[in-house]
Amino acid sequence: MVTKTEETQLNRLENQVDNGGGGAWEYLCLVKKLKVRRPDKVLRHGLSILNDPKKRSALGPDVWTLYEQVSIAAMDCQCLDVAKDCIKVLQKQFPESKRVGRLEGILLEAKGLWAEAEKAYSSLLEDNPLDPVLHKRRVAIAKAQGNFPTAIEWLNKYLETFMADHDAWRELAEIYVSLQMYKQAAFCYEELILSQPTVPLYHLAYADVLYTLGGVENILLAKKYYASAIDLTGGKNTKALFGICLCSSAIAQLTKGRNKEDKESPELQSLAAAALEKDYKQRAPAKLLLLTSALKSLKTS
Repeated sequence: MVTKTEETQLNRLENQVDNGGGGAWEYLCLVKKLKVRRPDKVLRHGLSILNDPKKRSALGPDVWTLYEQVSIAAMDCQCLDVAKDCIKVLQKQFPESKRVGRLEGILLEAKGLWAEAEKAYSSLLEDNPLDPVLHKRRVAIAKAQGNFPTAIEWLNKYLETFMADHDAWRELAEIYVSLQMYKQAAFCYEELILSQPTVPLYHLAYADVLYTLGGVENILLAKKYYASAIDLTGGKNTKALFGICLCSSAIAQLTKGRNKEDKESPELQSLAAAALEKDYKQRAPAKLLLLTSALKSLKTS
């Protein structure tokens, strides 16, 4: 996660380099350190160094890292000839490198040669079966072809070994949601909440899945997770506030005709509605009337 300070520093340096003020190498290092994607900028400023023998030699051994960075940026920008040239230089310098082998596989992906790319990754995995990047590249190939069952299979296999990979659990959950496999998605979000209980995004996503599954028990649980998302964001999660209102309305409809003891108090919905109205007054006053109308339409009794 990039902080505000880091983003400001990056934008300042980018503006400086774009206007000819120097600092291209520092900018490229910062982009790599923060793991942000600025492929067009990396390609332009990276090539300005690589195409200048004096600047290139001044980098020393760091020049190989720059070749790798530029090759990836070139593939992002579909400048495949530039990527191919950079990879050739790396192949010559590191003929047996598995890292360069990964770049060759990514280049095949960029060309749409899925079978060849998968074959290349499978070959590399034989030598290094615990390389997480290679496993993820295979998942990416399956997704790019719309082959979601295979993507699910490989992600599950990957998670058997790398159980603490939060990004992989989230990726798997999102694939399940896209296929309307909500029970499986719920399991993934449960794993994420267990390992990272203070991340509001996971509570919110889990609540969405539970609400979609429906039924009194699921919606009651969804309401609790919307409430925890609100708590974790200091009451500033608009989606979660709407979720509370929707859950309260759905529970009221599903428990209609039951004893009063079985019904929930409308207090939480009233608090959520008041928070939404306050938020809209400050940020979108023109839509306040629309919000009030929508909240009134949610029956709680």
